[in-house]
Amino acid sequence: MKTKNNIVLLSSCLVLFGCFEGRINTNKLCDKNPDLRCDQLNMDDGQCRVNRTDLIWHRKETLESPTDSNMIQEFHFVKAYHKCLQLAAQIEPSKTGDKKEKRFNALLHSIDEEKRLLAELSTHDSPEALYFLWTQGQQSAIRKFLQLEKSGKLNTAELQYALATYYITRDREKTVNLLNNALKLSDEETLNIEILEALASVNHALKRSERAYVWVIVSKEFGVPVASERDLTVLYNFSSEKKEQLEEVAEEIIDAIEDNNYKTSLINKVPKSTS
Repeated sequence: MKTKNNIVLLSSCLVLFGCFEGRINTNKLCDKNPDLRCDQLNMDDGQCRVNRTDLIWHRKETLESPTDSNMIQEFHFVKAYHKCLQLAAQIEPSKTGDKKEKRFNALLHSIDEEKRLLAELSTHDSPEALYFLWTQGQQSAIRKFLQLEKSGKLNTAELQYALATYYITRDREKTVNLLNNALKLSDEETLNIEILEALASVNHALKRSERAYVWVIVSKEFGVPVASERDLTVLYNFSSEKKEQLEEVAEEIIDAIEDNNYKTSLINKVPKSTS
């Protein structure tokens, strides 16, 4: 099942400082905190430096605040580090030494860490943990997650979108409602643009061309790649007057999203009539 692995939000601060002065103290951090297990990473190696540094600093955060959210983020940092090491382990170091062995050992460590985090999260039943385990293919987690649907515990943008990914092939009308809820609960700064893309796609599948066109225009504004103007004209062969009306609605929705004030009543200005 294709779901957004919208759980991982890499901090730009972490990425930017992975190569610069803010991360010079990483070795000092490791020296003072043996629980970070830096000795099992490929320290003092140019390969996978950013991924390694991000992982170390997030490990510190998880140790200080071992929430499900932090553990899930740590899993994804480990996953990214693992992916990098798979390539780095094949590179011959330019100088003699034990770098290649350290890379291989770090690769084994990353595999063990993924298993450890999965095992620990499998004992948790928070909505975030269940959704994460669902994305990792645990069928029992899907059932438990869906049982929370009427509890009010899934009323976040991320979890409403997660529900929508489940229903998209089962109940398109419900999917649209869930996507609208996800958008209402979204913050413009951390907006998951796949919500917009899905609204365009599902409305198109429901043959609601006018609404689909509005969501295409909104999606484009927020950076979603869309079809060319020529292809859009073929897909949505509206009159100039109709296009102008729909684009005015799209502009209202764009403004509302930017103000963190989206309401379903905005898209309801466009009739549900099919074409």
